[in-house]
Amino acid sequence: MSKPPTIRVQTEDFDIGAEFAALGRGRTDIGGLGCFVGTVRDTAKGRLIVSMTLEHYPAMTETAMARIAADAMQRWPLLGCTLIHRVGELLPGDNIVLVLAASAHRQAALDAAGFLIDWLKTRAPFWKKERFIDGEEAWVQANAADDEAAAKWATGR
Repeated sequence: MSKPPTIRVQTEDFDIGAEFAALGRGRTDIGGLGCFVGTVRDTAKGRLIVSMTLEHYPAMTETAMARIAADAMQRWPLLGCTLIHRVGELLPGDNIVLVLAASAHRQAALDAAGFLIDWLKTRAPFWKKERFIDGEEAWVQANAADDEAAAKWATGR
């Protein structure tokens, strides 16, 4: 039986092990967990980053994330999924996003996790601003590679 998706947007860090445990607690029907953890890099286009600030519109963001999770639950035989995205100022090495997808079989879990992060990167309304070591700041622009990765899911699996 499927568990409703867990969707959170938060400033505080997440505990990957605790989230794995929460998704699978008491379950013997889960055969595989697909996972993606995104972290803040220390460079962008050859420039040193000292921080990244993530902004969002709360109701809009959570609604978009819930739609993405519901889509994944329809496309694959998932037994549950977790989407956690952080906002606020983050430093290089900090966790940004956690995606977990649980299924009876590994391939569905892995495919769903790939879909979830690709669609989060392109369809969830987050805005990122990088602050560089020289004091300059720049908003992160949409990435063609992210759009291409998400496009493969537009017509199904």
